Amino acid sequence: MTFSELRTLGGYKCGQVASAMQKCIRRGLADDALFWATELDLSGFGGYVWKRLAIIASEDVGLADNSAAPTIYALHQHWLEQSKKKDTRHAPERLFLIHAVLILSRARKSRIVDHALISMYEAPRPKREIPDFALDRHTAAGRKLKRGWRHFWEHGARLENKAALNDPYEVLARSVRQDKQTDLPFNGGDS
Repeated sequence: MTFSELRTLGGYKCGQVASAMQKCIRRGLADDALFWATELDLSGFGGYVWKRLAIIASEDVGLADNSAAPTIYALHQHWLEQSKKKDTRHAPERLFLIHAVLILSRARKSRIVDHALISMYEAPRPKREIPDFALDRHTAAGRKLKRGWRHFWEHGARLENKAALNDPYEVLARSVRQDKQTDLPFNGGDS
């Protein structure tokens, strides 16, 4: 019998309960999500709940809240540690499962990670050319083109979405790693 066909203590099919939990988290229905998560946990499937919560953190929250996945991981670790104590009277590990479900239910949502996964792994893959700026001193093709440190600093190390952080090491790093010879002109068009 597969997991989906197994029954919870309340008589529900596990596959349907897991689906209900995830769909309720997606919709921000925290109370319903808690019911379905605890139904699985009370039925001895707590480990499965955590597996799904980790997936939900990337699949349904993803880039909308970058703290969700590491937070769910940390709460799972706490759950594992507390579960080892076998404290059936207080069951302190339950606190971390509830916390995780509430975080994911209340989190902003984005499916961009899942959509990117589907697009990159399942859609037809077109051919792409290696960008010219990638052919720097770190590749055989770049060395053949006699591209050195100057090319790297101007094109290979270029950042988009650069954080507004003061970098006190940049000037020294560039001066240490510079060319003894002059780089050939770059044909890539990004500056």
